[in-house]
Amino acid sequence: MSPDSSPAAQEPDIPAAHAPPPGLVALFLAFARMSLAGFGGVLVFARHAIVDQHRWMTADEFNETFALCHFLPGPNIVNLSMVFGSRLRGIAGGVAAFTGLLLPPTLIMTVLAIIYARFGDVEVLRRILAGISCAAVGLLIAVVFRMMMPLLKRMDVVVLILMLGVFVAIGVLRLPLQAVLLVAIPVSIGVTFLMRRKVAA
Repeated sequence: MSPDSSPAAQEPDIPAAHAPPPGLVALFLAFARMSLAGFGGVLVFARHAIVDQHRWMTADEFNETFALCHFLPGPNIVNLSMVFGSRLRGIAGGVAAFTGLLLPPTLIMTVLAIIYARFGDVEVLRRILAGISCAAVGLLIAVVFRMMMPLLKRMDVVVLILMLGVFVAIGVLRLPLQAVLLVAIPVSIGVTFLMRRKVAA
Protein backbone atom coordinates (compact mmCIF):
# COMPACT_ATOMS: atom_id res chain seq x y z
CA MET A 1 0.00 0.00 0.00
CA SER A 2 1.41 3.38 -0.99
CA PRO A 3 1.60 6.21 1.57
CA ASP A 4 -0.93 8.27 -0.36
CA SER A 5 -3.58 5.56 -0.04
CA SER A 6 -3.75 5.68 3.75
CA PRO A 7 -6.87 7.33 5.28
CA ALA A 8 -4.73 9.96 7.00
CA ALA A 9 -3.30 11.06 3.68
CA GLN A 10 -6.68 11.69 2.08
CA GLU A 11 -8.07 15.21 2.05
CA PRO A 12 -11.00 15.20 4.52
CA ASP A 13 -12.99 17.84 2.65
CA ILE A 14 -13.01 15.90 -0.63
CA PRO A 15 -14.11 12.31 0.02
CA ALA A 16 -13.69 9.85 -2.84
CA ALA A 17 -17.31 8.69 -2.55
CA HIS A 18 -20.33 8.99 -0.34
CA ALA A 19 -20.76 6.44 2.42
CA PRO A 20 -23.96 4.35 2.34
CA PRO A 21 -26.98 6.27 3.72
CA PRO A 22 -27.45 5.64 7.46
CA GLY A 23 -30.52 3.97 8.92
CA LEU A 24 -32.99 5.73 11.21
CA VAL A 25 -31.29 4.53 14.39
CA ALA A 26 -27.88 5.57 13.06
CA LEU A 27 -29.27 9.02 12.20
CA PHE A 28 -30.76 9.41 15.67
CA LEU A 29 -27.54 8.32 17.41
CA ALA A 30 -25.33 10.48 15.17
CA PHE A 31 -27.29 13.65 15.88
CA ALA A 32 -27.59 12.74 19.56
CA ARG A 33 -23.79 12.54 19.73
CA MET A 34 -23.49 15.87 17.92
CA SER A 35 -25.83 17.54 20.38
CA LEU A 36 -24.08 16.08 23.43
CA ALA A 37 -20.65 17.07 22.11
CA GLY A 38 -21.77 20.46 20.83
CA PHE A 39 -20.56 22.71 23.61
CA GLY A 40 -20.75 26.26 22.25
CA GLY A 41 -22.78 25.24 19.21
CA VAL A 42 -23.56 22.05 17.32
CA LEU A 43 -22.58 23.31 13.86
CA VAL A 44 -18.88 22.57 14.37
CA PHE A 45 -19.55 18.99 15.41
CA ALA A 46 -22.29 18.47 12.82
CA ARG A 47 -19.95 19.39 9.97
CA HIS A 48 -17.19 17.18 11.34
CA ALA A 49 -19.52 14.19 11.73
CA ILE A 50 -21.36 14.58 8.41
CA VAL A 51 -18.42 15.53 6.17
CA ASP A 52 -15.23 14.23 7.79
CA GLN A 53 -16.26 11.29 9.95
CA HIS A 54 -19.20 9.59 8.23
CA ARG A 55 -18.72 11.11 4.73
CA TRP A 56 -22.46 11.41 4.19
CA MET A 57 -21.91 14.70 2.34
CA THR A 58 -19.07 16.49 0.60
CA ALA A 59 -17.93 19.87 1.91
CA ASP A 60 -19.72 21.63 -0.96
CA GLU A 61 -22.96 19.74 -0.35
CA PHE A 62 -22.84 20.61 3.34
CA ASN A 63 -22.27 24.29 2.56
CA GLU A 64 -25.18 24.33 0.10
CA THR A 65 -27.51 22.54 2.53
CA PHE A 66 -26.52 24.80 5.42
CA ALA A 67 -27.00 27.87 3.22
CA LEU A 68 -30.56 26.75 2.49
CA CYS A 69 -31.20 26.14 6.21
CA HIS A 70 -29.71 29.52 7.08
CA PHE A 71 -32.30 31.31 4.96
CA LEU A 72 -35.22 29.38 6.48
CA PRO A 73 -36.93 30.59 9.67
CA GLY A 74 -35.88 28.90 12.87
CA PRO A 75 -32.56 27.69 14.33
CA ASN A 76 -30.09 26.80 11.57
CA ILE A 77 -28.88 23.52 13.06
CA VAL A 78 -32.45 22.34 13.70
CA ASN A 79 -33.33 23.10 10.09
CA LEU A 80 -30.19 21.24 9.02
CA SER A 81 -31.17 18.12 10.97
CA MET A 82 -34.60 18.02 9.31
CA VAL A 83 -33.33 18.75 5.79
CA PHE A 84 -30.40 16.34 6.07
CA GLY A 85 -32.43 13.49 7.60
CA SER A 86 -35.23 13.93 5.06
CA ARG A 87 -32.73 13.97 2.21
CA LEU A 88 -31.35 10.57 3.23
CA ARG A 89 -34.36 8.75 4.70
CA GLY A 90 -37.45 10.79 3.90
CA ILE A 91 -39.73 12.28 6.54
CA ALA A 92 -38.88 9.50 9.02
CA GLY A 93 -35.19 10.34 8.65
CA GLY A 94 -35.89 14.01 9.30
CA VAL A 95 -37.81 13.15 12.46
CA ALA A 96 -35.04 10.78 13.63
CA ALA A 97 -32.32 13.40 13.14
CA PHE A 98 -34.48 16.13 14.69
CA THR A 99 -35.28 14.00 17.73
CA GLY A 100 -31.66 12.94 18.19
CA LEU A 101 -30.55 16.56 18.03
CA LEU A 102 -33.05 17.97 20.53
CA LEU A 103 -33.97 15.21 22.98
CA PRO A 104 -30.66 14.73 24.89
CA PRO A 105 -29.85 18.45 25.37
CA THR A 106 -33.48 19.20 26.29
CA LEU A 107 -33.29 16.71 29.15
CA ILE A 108 -29.90 18.01 30.26
CA MET A 109 -30.91 21.68 30.04
CA THR A 110 -34.05 21.01 32.08
CA VAL A 111 -31.87 19.73 34.92
CA LEU A 112 -29.32 22.55 34.51
CA ALA A 113 -32.08 25.17 34.48
CA ILE A 114 -33.28 23.91 37.84
CA ILE A 115 -29.72 24.08 39.20
CA TYR A 116 -29.08 27.53 37.71
CA ALA A 117 -32.31 28.89 39.17
CA ARG A 118 -31.00 27.94 42.58
CA PHE A 119 -27.28 28.76 42.27
CA GLY A 120 -27.16 31.27 39.38
CA ASP A 121 -25.99 34.15 41.58
CA VAL A 122 -22.76 32.38 42.55
CA GLU A 123 -19.81 34.45 41.21
CA VAL A 124 -17.72 31.39 40.33
CA LEU A 125 -20.49 30.08 38.09
CA ARG A 126 -20.69 33.40 36.25
CA ARG A 127 -16.96 33.33 35.53
CA ILE A 128 -17.22 29.76 34.26
CA LEU A 129 -20.02 30.74 31.88
CA ALA A 130 -17.97 33.73 30.63
CA GLY A 131 -15.07 31.38 29.80
CA ILE A 132 -17.38 28.97 28.01
CA SER A 133 -18.75 31.81 25.86
CA CYS A 134 -15.19 32.66 24.71
CA ALA A 135 -14.61 29.05 23.67
CA ALA A 136 -17.94 29.05 21.82
CA VAL A 137 -16.91 32.07 19.74
CA GLY A 138 -13.61 30.36 18.87
CA LEU A 139 -15.40 27.22 17.73
CA LEU A 140 -17.76 29.24 15.55
CA ILE A 141 -14.88 31.12 13.88
CA ALA A 142 -13.09 27.81 13.24
CA VAL A 143 -16.05 26.22 11.47
CA VAL A 144 -16.65 29.35 9.39
CA PHE A 145 -13.11 29.10 8.02
CA ARG A 146 -13.58 25.36 7.35
CA MET A 147 -16.74 26.09 5.37
CA MET A 148 -14.96 28.83 3.42
CA MET A 149 -12.14 26.56 2.25
CA PRO A 150 -14.00 24.96 -0.71
CA LEU A 151 -14.84 28.44 -2.02
CA LEU A 152 -11.28 29.68 -1.58
CA LYS A 153 -9.83 26.58 -3.27
CA ARG A 154 -11.97 27.14 -6.36
CA MET A 155 -11.03 30.83 -6.38
CA ASP A 156 -14.31 31.87 -7.99
CA VAL A 157 -13.86 35.64 -7.99
CA VAL A 158 -17.56 36.37 -8.37
CA VAL A 159 -18.46 34.07 -5.47
CA LEU A 160 -15.84 35.66 -3.23
CA ILE A 161 -17.11 39.14 -4.15
CA LEU A 162 -20.68 38.15 -3.26
CA MET A 163 -19.52 36.66 0.05
CA LEU A 164 -17.52 39.79 0.88
CA GLY A 165 -20.42 42.02 -0.12
CA VAL A 166 -22.85 40.27 2.23
CA PHE A 167 -20.28 40.41 5.05
CA VAL A 168 -19.74 44.15 4.57
CA ALA A 169 -23.49 44.86 4.29
CA ILE A 170 -24.41 43.00 7.47
CA GLY A 171 -21.24 43.06 9.56
CA VAL A 172 -19.89 46.54 8.75
CA LEU A 173 -22.76 48.67 7.47
CA ARG A 174 -25.28 47.04 9.84
CA LEU A 175 -27.96 46.83 7.16
CA PRO A 176 -31.10 44.83 8.04
CA LEU A 177 -30.61 41.11 7.46
CA GLN A 178 -33.93 40.71 5.65
CA ALA A 179 -33.12 43.50 3.17
CA VAL A 180 -29.67 42.09 2.44
CA LEU A 181 -31.08 38.61 1.86
CA LEU A 182 -33.78 39.92 -0.49
CA VAL A 183 -30.98 41.23 -2.71
CA ALA A 184 -28.27 38.62 -2.09
CA ILE A 185 -30.36 35.50 -2.69
CA PRO A 186 -31.65 36.38 -6.21
CA VAL A 187 -28.24 37.70 -7.22
CA SER A 188 -26.49 34.54 -5.95
CA ILE A 189 -28.96 32.25 -7.73
CA GLY A 190 -28.63 34.21 -10.97
CA VAL A 191 -24.84 34.24 -10.87
CA THR A 192 -24.68 30.52 -10.10
CA PHE A 193 -27.07 29.73 -12.95
CA LEU A 194 -25.05 31.78 -15.42
CA MET A 195 -21.73 30.28 -14.28
CA ARG A 196 -22.98 26.69 -14.57
CA ARG A 197 -24.59 27.42 -17.92
CA LYS A 198 -21.28 28.85 -19.14
CA VAL A 199 -19.39 25.76 -17.95
CA ALA A 200 -21.90 23.43 -19.59
CA ALA A 201 -21.56 25.30 -22.87
